[in-house]
Amino acid sequence: MRVLNCLTLTAFAAGGLFALCPTSSTAQVRIDIGVAPECPYGYYDVAPFSCAPAGYYGPEWFSGDVFIGAGPWFRGRDEFRGQVNNRFHPDHGYRGEFPHRGDRAEPANRPSRSSFRGNEERDGRGHETHGR
Repeated sequence: MRVLNCLTLTAFAAGGLFALCPTSSTAQVRIDIGVAPECPYGYYDVAPFSCAPAGYYGPEWFSGDVFIGAGPWFRGRDEFRGQVNNRFHPDHGYRGEFPHRGDRAEPANRPSRSSFRGNEERDGRGHETHGR
């Protein structure tokens, strides 16, 4: 009887040690952000990344006629800060016309440095910043 108890105790101890051993597994996480939306005046920096109307982004968000990106497709430098006019955002009451993906920009609609009136500074990754 004593041998049976000893074997039982040894079996439980071995089982406990095997339970504590880490098992290996492979990660099943995949991040795929795809291609940036083709919007004539840029796209909002939060999902669902809808096209923003002309006047939302200030001129510093463009390199020539190319939008430098926002959100996961941001292609600017880490310390970038740019002005937006959040009155052109639906969360702030904008109910006007939105461009569609693939539309062409009309140069007359793009604000110049002198005519743009930004009221919020953003970093390109979906964060509001405060001052430069």
